[in-house]
Amino acid sequence: MPTSEALYARAQHVLPNGDTRSARWFDPYPFYVERGAGSHIFSVDGDEYLDLANNLGVLIHGHAQPDVVAAVQQQAAAGSCFALPTESEIALAELLCERVTGFERVRFINTGSEAVALAIKAARAHTGRTKIVKLEGVYHGSYDYAEISNYSNPDNWGNEPVAVATVPGTPDGVLESVLVTQANDIEMLERVICANASELAAVLVDPVPPRCGMRPLHADYLAALRALTRQHGILLIFDEVIALRFGYGGAQGRWGGHPDLTALGKIIGGGYPVGAVAGRADVMEATARSVSSSGTFTANPITMSAGFASMSQLTPASFDELDAMGERVRQACTDIIAQHGADMQVCGTGSIFSIYFHQREVSDYRSYYKTPTEAAATTAFHRAMLQNGVLLAPTATVFLSTAVTSADEAWLLDAFNAAVQTHVNAA
Repeated sequence: MPTSEALYARAQHVLPNGDTRSARWFDPYPFYVERGAGSHIFSVDGDEYLDLANNLGVLIHGHAQPDVVAAVQQQAAAGSCFALPTESEIALAELLCERVTGFERVRFINTGSEAVALAIKAARAHTGRTKIVKLEGVYHGSYDYAEISNYSNPDNWGNEPVAVATVPGTPDGVLESVLVTQANDIEMLERVICANASELAAVLVDPVPPRCGMRPLHADYLAALRALTRQHGILLIFDEVIALRFGYGGAQGRWGGHPDLTALGKIIGGGYPVGAVAGRADVMEATARSVSSSGTFTANPITMSAGFASMSQLTPASFDELDAMGERVRQACTDIIAQHGADMQVCGTGSIFSIYFHQREVSDYRSYYKTPTEAAATTAFHRAMLQNGVLLAPTATVFLSTAVTSADEAWLLDAFNAAVQTHVNAA
C-alpha cells in the first residue's frame, strides 16, 4: 500500500501518532480510503474491499445511499447550519418518537459519547443524586464517568468488579461516583443497587453489550434491573447508540427493558455526526431547563436531513431482511469453523457478529476478555480477511448493511474460509 504508507508518513508530522481516531487504527498503519459505493470501498492504492466495518455500524445502508445523497445535496444548497432551528430536526424527532414507545421527547447532540454524557447529567439533575452504576467492560464512549472499567483486566478488576480508570489522571471523585457490576448477575446487581440506592442517579447499560457476547442481556436480568430502579427512584438509561439497529423499535422494542432515557447515535444520522437522548417527557422537559446542551453543530440540518432519509428507508421488512442475512451468514461461518476443526466461534445478534478465538460461553466481560493469545489471533484474522479483500472492524466484528448482496455474501464466506485456514495453519 505505497500511497497509504506515504500519506501515513505525511500525517505523522501533523497528527499525533499519525491519526485522530483510535477505533480505526491497526498496525502498521490503516489504508486510506478514496471513495465508497454501496457495500464496497476503494483505497488510494487502487484496491477494492467489501466493507463490513461500515464505520463501526454507522452505515446501515452502506456508502453513498442515493436518497441520503440527494437529501444532503438539497440541504447543502440551502445552507449547512444556522444559529436557529429548522424543520428537519422536528421531522427526525417525530420519526424516532413514532417508532419507539418510550421516546416521548428527543434532544439532539453531536456524538454518541455526548449523548451518554447528557443522559447521565439529566439523571443527576432529575434525581438530585450523583452516582451511577455501569456494567464492567461495556463501552459507552469517552465521557469520564461512562468510560470507567472500559478496559479492566485480570490484574486490576478484583474478585468482583471495581471502578478502574481508563485514562491516567482520572480524578478520584470520578472513580468514587461510579459503581461497577457484572452483566447478567442478578444477585450482584441487587447488592450494588440496594446498598447505594439513596446516592444513585442512574444505571447505565447497553441492552446488547458487544463485549458480553453481542447478545441481548438476559430477560430476567432486564426485568430485575427495571424493577430495582423503579423501586428506588433510579433512572434506567439504555445506550442504544449501536443497539437501535436491532429492530424497528430498537433493542427496547424487541426485548423490552422500558428505560427512562436512551442515548442514540450512529444510524440516526445517515452517515453524518449525530447523537441524541430520547425518553420520558417529564424527565426531558424538566432537565431541558437545568442541563444546558448547545453544541454549535447540534441538530444541523444536513445531519437531520441525512438521518431522516436514511431512517425512512429502514422499514420493518428491512430489519427482517437484515436479521435473516445475519443468521444466514453466522450459520455459514459456523459451518466453516466446524469443517476446519478450528477453536473459534461466531457470536452475535441481528446484523452484527464477532469472531472469537475460543469456544467458551460468553455472557459478561470476564468471559469475553481476550487472553494475549486470543488478542493476537484477532489481529491476525483481521489482517487475513483484509488480504482477502474484506474489511472487518479491528475486533473481528461484522456490521452488515442493506447494501450487501448475495455476491458480497459469497465473497465474505470465501474470504472467511481462507482466513480460518490461515488461522488453523498458524496454530
